[in-house]
Amino acid sequence: MMVRRKHFEQDLEELKNDVLKMGSMVEERINQAVNSLVEQDIKLANHVIDNDDDLDEYEVKIEQKCIKLLALQQPVAKDLRTIDMISKIATDLERMGDLAQNIAIVASKVVDEKLIKSLIDLPRMKEVVISMIRDSLEAFVELDVDKAREAGLRDDKVDNLDRQIFRELLTYMMEDPRSIRQGNNLIFVSRYLERTGDHATNICEKIIYMATADWVNY
Repeated sequence: MMVRRKHFEQDLEELKNDVLKMGSMVEERINQAVNSLVEQDIKLANHVIDNDDDLDEYEVKIEQKCIKLLALQQPVAKDLRTIDMISKIATDLERMGDLAQNIAIVASKVVDEKLIKSLIDLPRMKEVVISMIRDSLEAFVELDVDKAREAGLRDDKVDNLDRQIFRELLTYMMEDPRSIRQGNNLIFVSRYLERTGDHATNICEKIIYMATADWVNY
């Protein structure tokens, strides 16, 4: 029994490390995607677009390991919650990767255009989202409920920036119809970042559930 438990703990630790590696990849992709837009860097945008499969493969890898653990170890109580939430966290991370790819696609569309405004709030939004992801993953490792809760509450700042960006871009579009296409594309980027923040919040909620068995919504 002791040997079996030790193997289980080793497999679970490996799973957690996979989640951290995937999370680090997601942080990098989001950063690269927004930077490719701000810097109008087509090579960087294409790098993000072309490498999305890496995250898809990581999600599948984590899912398969979770299924194997459930089948072979038949965990109960907290261990069962942990494995279930790890699988769902991987799904959230994969969807964040898809959103980073969407941002990079927008960047590739406007790379040769003069930007209708300086991009200040989108990078700010990106930094908040990345901080949420980073802190949620630290909370995941430490099972730190307070850190998870604080990171989840930061989503309000992301939502406020999204609304601010929408209002500002709408003003530009109303004043100059020629800016409508690019304005819409930038609004999409803001919305993709807002949805990324939602997924980070989802991870925070899952961590709290892992630690306490209580489900909270932010």
